[in-house]
Amino acid sequence: MRIEAVPGDITTQDVDAIVNAANSSLLGGGGVDGAIHRAAGPSLLAECRELRRTRLPDGLPVGDAVATGAGDLPARWVIHTVGPNRYAGQTDPALLASCFTRSLDVAAGLGARTVALPAVSAGVYGWDVREVARVAVAAARAWADAHPDAPVELARFVPFGDAAHEAFRAALADAGEG
Repeated sequence: MRIEAVPGDITTQDVDAIVNAANSSLLGGGGVDGAIHRAAGPSLLAECRELRRTRLPDGLPVGDAVATGAGDLPARWVIHTVGPNRYAGQTDPALLASCFTRSLDVAAGLGARTVALPAVSAGVYGWDVREVARVAVAAARAWADAHPDAPVELARFVPFGDAAHEAFRAALADAGEG
């Protein structure tokens, strides 16, 4: 699996699946979550409401992931994951890594070949973007090494903003990916 980081808008990526840094309610929010919901249109919210009504009445747990259709986005699927919130005392990097590995598990289960991922938990959840980048890149590499026959060929990190992109670029270089 190739791992890269690109600047840009995750909602416009031409990939099979876009990962959403969701909150546990799956009903939209700010940041990446809000941008994805706005770009996807009302069908995404309708699917998320149905998930809450049927499979996830208590919401999506931190570190887990679930897929829906992508509505009006160029992707086929949105994979929602809930990152740990440092402000709520969720400081375990393994919980953060799980967001990325579970998202890749779900993508592989869907047959997705290309996946765009944000800097989950950076920003309003209080994680330093450099730490998120290190954890995310390491998690993606470990997942790829453990799943050599998975259909996922590309994990593309699309963090918001120049500083976040630079943090991911540096993490990729440090990991020998860049």
